[in-house]
Amino acid sequence: MPDVTTEASHPLYVPLTVPQTAGPRRRRPPAPPVPALRLAPGRLRTGIVAGAGAVGLLWGLQARPSARLDVLFASGAHLTGLLGGYGVLVLLLLMARVPAVEHGVGADRLARWHALGGRYVLGLIAAHAVLALCGHAVHTHADLVTATGDLLSYGAVAAATAGTALFAAVGITSARSVRRRLRHETWRAVHLGALLAAALGFVHQLAGPDIAGGLLTRWLWSMAHATVAVLLLWYRIVVPARAALRHDLRVAEVRDEGPGVVSVLVRGKGVDQLRAEPGQFFRWRFLRRGLWATALPFSLSAPVRDDTLRITVKALGDHTRRVRRLRPGTRVLASGPFGALTAHRRTRRKVLLLAGGVGITPLRALFETLPGGPGDVTLLYRASDASAVVLREELESIARERRAALHFLLGPSDGSFDPLAPRALRNLVPELAAHDVYLCGPPAMARAATASLRRAGVPASRIHSEDFDHA
Repeated sequence: MPDVTTEASHPLYVPLTVPQTAGPRRRRPPAPPVPALRLAPGRLRTGIVAGAGAVGLLWGLQARPSARLDVLFASGAHLTGLLGGYGVLVLLLLMARVPAVEHGVGADRLARWHALGGRYVLGLIAAHAVLALCGHAVHTHADLVTATGDLLSYGAVAAATAGTALFAAVGITSARSVRRRLRHETWRAVHLGALLAAALGFVHQLAGPDIAGGLLTRWLWSMAHATVAVLLLWYRIVVPARAALRHDLRVAEVRDEGPGVVSVLVRGKGVDQLRAEPGQFFRWRFLRRGLWATALPFSLSAPVRDDTLRITVKALGDHTRRVRRLRPGTRVLASGPFGALTAHRRTRRKVLLLAGGVGITPLRALFETLPGGPGDVTLLYRASDASAVVLREELESIARERRAALHFLLGPSDGSFDPLAPRALRNLVPELAAHDVYLCGPPAMARAATASLRRAGVPASRIHSEDFDHA
């Protein structure tokens, strides 16, 4: 155990600080991969809004002003239908795993946008259905039940109704209260139904007056759907399959790191071609019983070296417990890399890495590789006690060799003293407001730490985090 100093500033909080003394020089870390193309979040938002504006313009050019009630209902149905169809394309694009989007925006932010957008899209689809039904009932002077039966006699409307039911199932199973009760495989299977729902909706749209009315409109709408379909097929099926054949990834070693924690070393051919950056993660599919059906998101806990990828996993559920029982030689399918918690987000010379629990894994890789001189990089690691600290010896070695600051913030989360309070953070990290902050940890800890950092003067634009629960 390297020599450390211990300071008991509070009976329930013990910070352990590694002295910043120079140690023996070690080999230089591998050169970072060639930066990938990245689409900034602002540009993606602008593109989405511009697309919605173009859809609204399409509706406006075809609208016929009228004070008749049935025409007003029909106009509203056309607008909500077009926006709903466009929204479905946006939702699929956000989850297509396009590298430029994933690396620039971040998987967790994309997942949040997808969840928020899904609510709006479901609302638009429901409004479209209600407005179309009311418009038809007024136009034909029929009651709602008769109008419903009449509309369902049209094949395109029946297809849209089936698609709406599938979208509703996806929305219901995505609610937190429901999702917590479902197996991940069940939730994933229901979500795949959204692809069929999108196809059924496309059939309905091509039969509608807004799209079918003009050759150019029909061609543009079809090309938009075809483009999204190709992106989904390419990046979610073809690219992972090609990578599996090219790199032949297999488990090389499973190494105990502490109570309930293991590191899995995965070796393959030409792994550097994956262009994985410290801070990123892959979705791992281990081809053994109990694991092959689920892609598990784990971040790299070390830079890529010698065609070897390393992840560090804590047993928190059935799947992560099975990872501990992997055997060398097990075939691995890895999709990625994903995530935007990388060096490209850095805007300041001084950097604070703030980790909680197993959230240390991406930050450990950044701790080793982020450029900087003595004192430029600081790592704060929050854990309940010393036994919960993961990769401690590696972190201490990196701190000494880089002459970087390392503090273990040990103590119960419900203690009377909060080591992540604004004043405590400012005491540990001089000039905290001038730092970039990389944050990764359990959701509750990350939310509390973000609030403390903001109160301590760190701008939100310089707090970089990624929640892998949403990835």
